Order: sequence, then C-alpha cells, then structure tokens
Amino acid sequence: MRAIGLVILTAILALAPLAAGAQTQSEKVYRIGLLGTHSHSSHAKGVEALRAGLHDLSYVEGKNIVIEYRYTEGRQDLTTDLAEELVRLKVDLIVAPTTPAILAIKKVSNTIPIVFASISDPVASGFVASLARPGGNMTGLTILGPELSGKRLELLKESFPNIKRVAILWNPDAEVNVFKTTQAAASTLGLQLQSLEVRTANDFDSVFEAAIKERVQALLTIPTPVVNVNQARIIQFAAKNRLPAMYALPEFTDAGGLMSYAPSYTALYHRAAWYVDKILKGANPADLPVEQPKTFEFIINLKTAKRLGLTIPPNVLVRADKVIK
Repeated sequence: MRAIGLVILTAILALAPLAAGAQTQSEKVYRIGLLGTHSHSSHAKGVEALRAGLHDLSYVEGKNIVIEYRYTEGRQDLTTDLAEELVRLKVDLIVAPTTPAILAIKKVSNTIPIVFASISDPVASGFVASLARPGGNMTGLTILGPELSGKRLELLKESFPNIKRVAILWNPDAEVNVFKTTQAAASTLGLQLQSLEVRTANDFDSVFEAAIKERVQALLTIPTPVVNVNQARIIQFAAKNRLPAMYALPEFTDAGGLMSYAPSYTALYHRAAWYVDKILKGANPADLPVEQPKTFEFIINLKTAKRLGLTIPPNVLVRADKVIK
C-alpha cells in the first residue's frame, strides 16, 4: 500500500507543473492602447475612472491587462504618429477619447476596435451609422455636444440677461455641427455669436484681439484639444477683460473659470471600461449601442464671480450642482 501511495504521489507531483502551466497559458494578457490628444494631466481624472472601471471588471494592470498610454500634449502633429505606434504594438483595441484621436487611428487602421469615451456627435462625424447600431469598428459614449452647447448658452443668458454678443472659441476642423447648433440656439435667445476660430495655439492672440475689438460681452467654449490644452490662457483672458465665461469642462471652473456645464466625465470613462470588457470578450463594436450621458454637472465658481465683480442670480445659483466659494 505504501508503495502504491508513493507512486500516486509521484504522479501528482509530476503533473502539477503541467497543470500550473496550463492555467497560466489560459489567462490571456490583453493589451489596449489609450490615445490622448490633450496633456497627461488633463486626461488624468478620466484615465483613473477608466482604470477603476476595468478593476471593477477584474482587470489588473500588469497581470491580465496592459495599457499603453500615449498623449500628444496638445501637439496635433503627433496624433497620427502615436496612433501608428499603437497599431504596431498590435493592441487588442484602442480607447480614443476625442475626435482627433479617432481620425488619426482611422488613417492607419480600419479594423482595430475603437472605444470612444467623450465624442461630441459620433453620427454627424461619420464614426457610427446610428447610436442604436454603430455598424462599424467603433462604439462608446457621446457627450451630446450640439445639445449641451445650446444649454450652456442658455445658462449664460439666464445668468447675465443683459448680454447681447457672445464670443465662441472653437475649432472649425472638428466641431462644425456643434457650432451650427449653437448658432441656432443663439438666434432663439436673441444673441449674436462672435466666432473665434482656433486651430493651433498660435491663433489665440489674434482671436482675442478680435473679441476685444468687437466688444464681446461674454465667452463660450466648445471643447477641442487646442482649447482644453490652453485652459489657463483662456481663463486669464476672460478674467483680464471681466468677461462672464461658460466652459464645457469642469476642470476650467476648478482652475478659476466662472461656470461650466458638462456631463460627468468620470462617469463616462468608468462606463467605457464596460465596452472594453465586452469587446475583449468577443463582442462586435458594431452591435454595441452608443450610450448618452446620464449625469450632468453645473458648477459655479463664486470666488471668480466676486473677483470679477459679477453677480449670479439666486435662481441660477440654486441650480448649481457644485459651488466653489
């Protein structure tokens, strides 16, 4: 009996390494890319939310998933190069938060799955056939750019009823549909828009001069990489000229801007992890409906309002989700 037991034990010990090896081989390590067209710091909150979402779905960086981070730091000329780099690494999919990131990836690959986390209008941009059935190699979440831009203008008018002329910072290469929708909203509200077109950082001095010359009374921004990366410059311009300003990202109000109205970007990025998980497990992006944001944040910086000598009406103040005092 003892001899038989030794034989069995020897067999078990011999098979153990094989079983362990099989277990290791069965646990695939996925590699995904993230292509950011802003600075690393401006993407930080969203990326942390994405990582938290992946962790909630049992992904652990360095164990069963590797994330290749690439940031252009606002240099649009680098976007395609970084997209090519991610494709060469043979990542399983790419998370592309912005429109320029998607356009760059499309230049180098038509097949790699793409998950977007904050696209303004994916249908108008031609990225998906419809929200319900994307129909291609990409899906994700939209920030309702056209609709929210009109809402921001409405809140700006409610806060400062006497304004008539509003400067709007935007990139005509990226957000034409959003601009047109904002124009329609301005007409309804009895406002005139002064278009400030910024494609690169070199455009800011000239458009700011034009805004002063045209005696604009308020400022509105459409979120694009060139606008977001130049956050401090824009806030400083608004403060110097005592312009009420409405921004499309909460980071602007956190940094001293007056007001912002936007979806919860952390919620969007956290939800993007669900899309990543589904695609890694075999789902076709074409069949995963694009989702719209469910949570919105209206933030008012009262410290900035006081510094600029501006008064926010009580009926507007009470609607704020967050007030910075």
